[in-house]
Amino acid sequence: VLTTAQRRVRYTKRTLAARGLVEAVTWSFIPESHAALFGGGDESLRLANPISSELTDMRPSLLPGLMAAVARNIDRGFEDVALFETGHIYSGLEESDQAMVACAVRRGRSGPRHWLEAPRPVDAYDAKADALDVIAACGGPVDKVQFTADAPPWYHPGRSGSIRLGPTVLAHFGELHPRMLKALDVDGPLVGCEVFLAAIPTPKAKPGRAKPPLKLSPLQSVKRDFAFVVDEDTRAGDLLRAARGADKQLIDRVSVFDSFAGAALGAGKKSIAIAVTLQPLDRTLTDGDIEAVSKRIVAAVEKATGGTLRS
Repeated sequence: VLTTAQRRVRYTKRTLAARGLVEAVTWSFIPESHAALFGGGDESLRLANPISSELTDMRPSLLPGLMAAVARNIDRGFEDVALFETGHIYSGLEESDQAMVACAVRRGRSGPRHWLEAPRPVDAYDAKADALDVIAACGGPVDKVQFTADAPPWYHPGRSGSIRLGPTVLAHFGELHPRMLKALDVDGPLVGCEVFLAAIPTPKAKPGRAKPPLKLSPLQSVKRDFAFVVDEDTRAGDLLRAARGADKQLIDRVSVFDSFAGAALGAGKKSIAIAVTLQPLDRTLTDGDIEAVSKRIVAAVEKATGGTLRS
């Protein structure tokens, strides 16, 4: 009965709630000065009869409303805040100018004080994880997305990014710019993400073949570590994508576990270390199989990034 858009909103709410965020519902209209800070403020989106002199413009982003909610929580003594909202944003008068967005903000520490492990301050990677989990919950291909450093100006440069699938922007994430915090009178730092639910591609169903929801193997997985020396401007995402594409059948997971830059590597160089998990499906891998896959990974990374295996 539900449409794809309706299902995605439900999946998003469940996902963000499971990640420890609390749902908020804010006004769809905000002050003109706040709208202008987040790419809005157009005369066509100003209300003819606003319910308040401060709520005059349709919101171009969910962030201003959530940031105001964070400020109210701080004023009442709640220093650690994690809120999310799903709703429409507006860039024009046409129906196509409305977009359904999921937005999440975090502030403070990752958890309460504890004797065994000290909580850490939330950072841009928490917002990135929120965005990726929402994309995954909506059926998006998280293993194929690219990360770029071109988030909108209301994010902190160098501590933010965008999640793309080719030219399509699926989400923005990162630390909010101090200028925005000052304008909305919020004590930071504050991190957040915006996921554009309609931009996430719908998985293609193969006619006559039901895809199993879970792929399991009784065979033991194999893990191998690789450290590559690359140019300092090389993006880790490009390296991961190259390694993952070396053998799509056997390679189950690839992740970065270390990054290092120093004089020993030479000027303009850095080292990125990745962990690769091989998951056989029909037979146990031999030493020769593992060696062959390792060579393909090294060759793929070298071709894509120019990186060499660190000795």
